[in-house]
Formats: sequence, structure tokens, C-alpha cells
Amino acid sequence: MQVTVYRNDIIDGLQKSANIIPAKTGAAFLRTIWLQAAGANLRIMSTDSSLEFTGNYPAEVAAEGLAGVQGRSFFELVRKLPPGKIDLKLDPASQNLLISQGNRRYKLAVSEQSWFQEFAAFPENGTVYWSGDFLQELIDRIMFCVSDEDTMEAMACMYFKPVAEGSKIEVCGLNGHQFAMASFVNDDILAALPAEGALIQKKYVMELKKWLTTDEIELSLSQKRLFFRTGDKRETFSLPLSYHQFPDYKNFTAKVYAGETSVLTANRRELIEALERIGIFNTDSNRCTFFLFDSPGQATLSSQAQESGAATETLEVTYKGDLTRIAFPTKDIIDILAHFHSETVDFALTGSEGPCGVTGADDSDYLVIVMPMKIHEETYYSEESIS
Repeated sequence: MQVTVYRNDIIDGLQKSANIIPAKTGAAFLRTIWLQAAGANLRIMSTDSSLEFTGNYPAEVAAEGLAGVQGRSFFELVRKLPPGKIDLKLDPASQNLLISQGNRRYKLAVSEQSWFQEFAAFPENGTVYWSGDFLQELIDRIMFCVSDEDTMEAMACMYFKPVAEGSKIEVCGLNGHQFAMASFVNDDILAALPAEGALIQKKYVMELKKWLTTDEIELSLSQKRLFFRTGDKRETFSLPLSYHQFPDYKNFTAKVYAGETSVLTANRRELIEALERIGIFNTDSNRCTFFLFDSPGQATLSSQAQESGAATETLEVTYKGDLTRIAFPTKDIIDILAHFHSETVDFALTGSEGPCGVTGADDSDYLVIVMPMKIHEETYYSEESIS
């Protein structure tokens, strides 16, 4: 292999490739970035055995070939080189990749070529073009409700569910005490999804987010993998699908849509600012805010702990219902409200210990459900599960 590339042409691809390989741990072949020179391109490839990245970049190829190098070292070297041409040459005698730029000379040991396995090819049938920034927003609005624990199986996954009624897709996340769902209409994606939907582990979604840009992307689905490709077909990112069973979330979404709820309507920004101040008085053992509905048109928010003191604020709200008091984890409610765009938000309260649905007029296709904290007379609190 002998090839010349421009540093700025490959640096972004090298970074994306390096992002998914283990830094120091794991088998040596998983820490490898593969370089394949063919035609007028240098193909950069890496995998962690689950995720796969490939990128094709313009190059002057003097001799075609394949070489694998220690990925992090190669990326760091190229990153620290100035812009300009870089020459790469595989020396089969010394089993090194020779790297040169001007008067700079480097060599890296190459991996055994027997370690290389062909990457999954992008399925060309049934591809769908989609907005990269829309997918990014979906990820942002769902992933904060997805468990970080792989042992939680389906609750550590983002779920895409096709809904024949209304021709929409529901995207969901659940961690046991919070649930988020965003829906959208896209006939092409609806047709591409299997009837049971698609589950993607959170750790893979977060790597996908690093790769995404706001540009248009191409999506394709095989029986075992989900593929994404840039609109110019230069880069491909693929990940495995999970086969866990996602919980039937209709059991608790039905409760907040039933109509037999107390409804609190508040200004979103004012509520966030009040909760941020009250959160200063939360402690590890008392991390919630009480909502007291004791006066028409008002809600009293409070928190107290012996070691931190007490805080009370009164907000102007609209409230209809019989519930007089409820408690929520302060940080959770702030996080939830930050994912809405609406000026005002509605809380559908099914009971002091029942699921609470949060919606907004300008977020018509978005729902977050949060469980309140159980209130004890001693003012100790514990989370209930909605799973």
C-alpha cells in the first residue's frame, strides 16, 4: 500500500473512527484502525465488535493495499500534524506503516491482516433519507429517560415503534421512574420498520449522536443491524439491534390520558427558575420539592432539611383538581422541563403516588411521564416504579 492524502481530508473521519474503538483495554484487533487504499480513495474503518464505522476520502493511490495500525496513536499523530500532504507507505519487510510529511518521519507497527474481517455492507434496498438534525433532537428528548445500566435490558434502549393508526412512529425511553415519548409521521420509515419495532442500546445511540451532523442522512435496516450513511455516501455508521422486549407503556400512558386527573398549568421558565433556587436546599436524603395547592390560582413550592434549611416560593398557576399535595425530585423536573419548547406546560396528576404526564401546547407530539415521590409523615421519600 502506498497513498498520499491531505491531513484535513481525513482528520474528521479518523476522529470518528477513533471514537468507537477502546482506548487501552480490549483485544488489540479492536484497537485497530484499518486503512484501505483503492481507486482514488483511502477507506478508514474501525469497529468495537458491535459498532462499525467506514469512511471514504480522496487520495492519490500509488499502490493499493490494506494496513491496520494502532488507532489512537495514528489518530493522535495525524491530529497534531499541520495541514498538508501526508504520505503513507506499507513496508512489508519491517511490518511498519511509514508516515511522512515534509521532513517529518514516523513509523507504526501494523496489525496482522488476518485480524481484518469484512464490515457489514450498507443495504441498498429500502433506503430512507432523513434529517440529521431531527434525529439529533429525537435523541436529546428521549435519551435522558433511558437507563444507563445495560443490565436493565429493554430499559437501557431507545425504542422505535411503528403505529399503523395515524401512520406514525413513536420513539420511547424508560428508566423505571421516568418515561419519554415523541411521535412523528414518516411513511418511508414506517414502512422500513419491522412490526415489532426496533430497539437500540443507549450506549450505541450516544455513539451515533457523536457521528451525526445536521445534514441529511440515509437510513437502512437489515434483520440485525441499523445503518446510517451520509447524504454524499462517504461515511457509514452501523449498530446492532437489541432483541429485548420493551414494556407495554400503554398501561401507564392511558392513565394520564384518561381525563380523571388533576391538571396543573404553569409558566415553564418561571417554574424552572423557582425549582433551581429550591434545589439549593435539597440534600441527598431530601431531594424533592413539595407542590402544595392550597390557594386558588397559586401553587406553593417548598423544600426543607435540617442540615440545609428551608425554601418556599409561590407561583401563579392554573390548577383544577382535588389533589392537595405532591412531591417530585427537583432535578428530574428541571431536566424534564428543559426538553420542552412551550411557554407553558401542563402536568396531568393522577394521584400523589401515580404517574404524572407533562405536555406542552407547542410540543404536541411529546410526552414525559414522571413518578412523584412517596410522601411519609417524617418527610422521607422513595421513588416508585412505573415499569
